[in-house]
Amino acid sequence: MNKVWGACPLDCPDACSWVVSVEDGEAVGMRGNPAHPVTRGALCVKVNRYLEQTRAEDRILHPLRRVGRKGEGRFERISWDEALDEIASRLGEIRETYGGQAIWPFHGTGSLGYIQGLEGFAGRRFFNVLGASIHDPTICSIAGSRGLKYTLGTAGGMDPEDFARSKLILLWGTNPLTSGHHVWKFIQDARRDGAYVVAIDPVRTRSAAQADEHLAPLPGTDAALALGLMHVIVRMGAHDQEFIDRHTLGWEEFRARIEEFPPDRVAEITGLPEERIVALAERIARTRPTAIRATQGMQRHAGGGMALRTLACLPGVTGDWALPGGGLCYSTSGHFKLNLPGLVRIDLLPHPVRTLSMTRLGEGLLDVDGPPVKALFVIAANPVGSNPHQTKVRRGLAREDLFTVVLEHFPTDTTDYADIVLPATMQTEHLDVIAGYGHLYLVWNEPAVAPPGECLSTSETFRRLARRMDLTEPSLYDSDEDLARQLIDFPHPSLAGITVETLRKQGFARLNVARPFLPFADGFPTTSGRLEFYSTRATRVGLDPLPGYTPPADPGDGLVLISAASHHFLNTTFGNNPELRRRSGAPTVTVHPDDAAARGITDGARIRVSNARGSFEAVAQVSDRVRPGVAATSKGHWAKFNGGATVNATIDERDSDMGGGAVFHDNRVEIHAI
Repeated sequence: MNKVWGACPLDCPDACSWVVSVEDGEAVGMRGNPAHPVTRGALCVKVNRYLEQTRAEDRILHPLRRVGRKGEGRFERISWDEALDEIASRLGEIRETYGGQAIWPFHGTGSLGYIQGLEGFAGRRFFNVLGASIHDPTICSIAGSRGLKYTLGTAGGMDPEDFARSKLILLWGTNPLTSGHHVWKFIQDARRDGAYVVAIDPVRTRSAAQADEHLAPLPGTDAALALGLMHVIVRMGAHDQEFIDRHTLGWEEFRARIEEFPPDRVAEITGLPEERIVALAERIARTRPTAIRATQGMQRHAGGGMALRTLACLPGVTGDWALPGGGLCYSTSGHFKLNLPGLVRIDLLPHPVRTLSMTRLGEGLLDVDGPPVKALFVIAANPVGSNPHQTKVRRGLAREDLFTVVLEHFPTDTTDYADIVLPATMQTEHLDVIAGYGHLYLVWNEPAVAPPGECLSTSETFRRLARRMDLTEPSLYDSDEDLARQLIDFPHPSLAGITVETLRKQGFARLNVARPFLPFADGFPTTSGRLEFYSTRATRVGLDPLPGYTPPADPGDGLVLISAASHHFLNTTFGNNPELRRRSGAPTVTVHPDDAAARGITDGARIRVSNARGSFEAVAQVSDRVRPGVAATSKGHWAKFNGGATVNATIDERDSDMGGGAVFHDNRVEIHAI
C-alpha cells in the first residue's frame, strides 16, 4: 500500500496535511498527518468524508452543455473538443466586440491552492493575456486585513501554536471547535498551565460553551468593547508605557480617543453589563501574556475593518506584542513571502484593466457597463449559494446574453445557470501547494490517484484552452511543477531551505522563522516601523487617522441575523453530502425566548425569515444561546434542497468600511411563523 502526502485545500485556517492510502490505483483511506505539528493526525468532521465525496454519485465527470433555460439545470454531455471549441469561439467573439474586460474570471474559496485555486488565481495568466477584468476576492477577510494593516502594517499576527504559552485567551468572534478546530489543542495546552479562556460572541457557540467565560455583545459592536477595555486598563495605569514609547506612534491622540469610551457608554453600545466589561478589563490588565484569536466573522459588517484595526491596538497598549504567547492572530497569510507576482503574471496584461468586486456580483452582472460583463468564468465558486443578495445574483446569471462557464465537481445552484460546465479534479487528483492562514507551514499536495471520467485540473484546463485559442505566450503552458517551483524558489529568508524537493519528500515545511515567533521583534512593517495608533495612510484614503468604533449600518428593523459557519458544511462545500446533510438537518434559526414569544413562535415551528431583499424558510430553535435582539443561523445549505432560497437571499450587497468587504452579519430581518 502506497502512502501519498496531501493537503486540504478548503477555506479553513488549518490547511491540514493529510496522508492518502492508495492500493491498486484507488484511494482506500485518508487520515490527518500525525507528523504535522498542527494537524496532529486529525481531520474535521467534514473532511473525514472527503474520499466519499470524490466518489459521490452526483459528481460531474464529463463536459456538459446547457439545453434548458438558465436556472433549470438541464444539460447534455459533450466532448472536451466541443467544449473547448465553443468556449474559445465565444471568448474570441466577446473580446473582439467588447474588449477583454467584458470577461470576468470569478474565483471562489472552494480551493485555496496556489496552483489550482484562489491563492494563485489559477488561470489568471490566461485571462491576463486576454486582457480580462481583475477579480477582487472581497467575500472573506478583506475588511479585517485592511484594518490590521493600518495598525500593524500587515494582517499577519502571532503564531497560533504560541497560544499554548498564553495565560489569558480571548476567543473574539470565533468558534474554532467548528471552524479550524486544531488551535483548540494549543488552547488546551495553555489551560493545563492555568490559562483562562473568554469567548466574546453574540452566540453561545460550541467553543463559547467550553470557555471559562462568555460575553455576548450586540453584533458589530466589538470595536466599542475593545475601546472600553483599553479605557479601564489605562485608567488603572496598567498600560505598558515603555512598550508604547519605544514601539508605537500616535499614543497621545489615541489615548484621547480611548477616553471617549468609558465603561458605562460601552455597556450601552454593546448591551453588556458594565461590571462585566470592567471585570474583563481588570483581568487583561493583570494577566501577561494575553492572546486574542479573532477570525473573519467579526469583520463582516459596516465597521469590520475598523473593528480589527482597533482590536490590534489592545496588545499594543498592554505590551503583549512583545511577549511569546501574546498578541493577536487573525491570519498568518501575511508571513508567507512567496513569489505570487511571478505566479500570477499581471505583466501579461496588454493594458490596465478594471477590477470587479466578488461580493457585488449581482451589480456587476446587471449594472456594470463600459463594457458590460459578457462572459463569466466561475472557478471553485458557488456564488448563488455563497454571495450576498441571492435573488439579485440569480437575475444576473439568468441573462441570456451572458456566456457562463463553470468549473465544478457537482451540480450546484450555480451550475444550473451555466452554458458550459467543465469537470474539475478534486484535491487527491492533482498537484497543489497550500499555505495555511492559521499556521506557518507550507503543505505539499501530490496527486494520489488518477482523475475519474474526463475530469481535468484547473491548470490543465487553461493550458488546453490557451492552445485552442492559439495563444503564443510561453508561460501559459508551464507545467504544475514549473508553477510550484516559480512560487517557492524565491530569495526570501523565510523560505530558506524550502524547495519543491523538500516539500515533496516531507509533505510540509515550517517557514524559516523563530520559535517562539514574535512577528514584530524587528519592528512593525509600517511606514514608521512602529505600531500606528495614528495612521497617515488612513487619512490619505479619507479614513479616520485613529482607530475607533463604526456602528452597524443596516437600515432595516427587526432582529440582527448572524449566519455563521456550519459544523457540517464548509461554505457550500459538502452541502450535497447525504450524511452531512442528515446530520445538519434542515436550516434552523435560533431565537431568544423573549423574541420568540413576542412573535408567537414556538420551538420547532416553521418560520419565514425576510426583509426587503428576500426571504427563506427555516425551523425555529427557541433558546437563550442567542441574546435578545439577535437571531442565528448557519451558512452552507444549498438552495435547491431547501425551498429555492437560503439566508443569503436576505443579505445586502452593501460594502463594509474597508476593502469592499461583505456585510453578512450586518443584516436585519423579521421572522414570522408559517
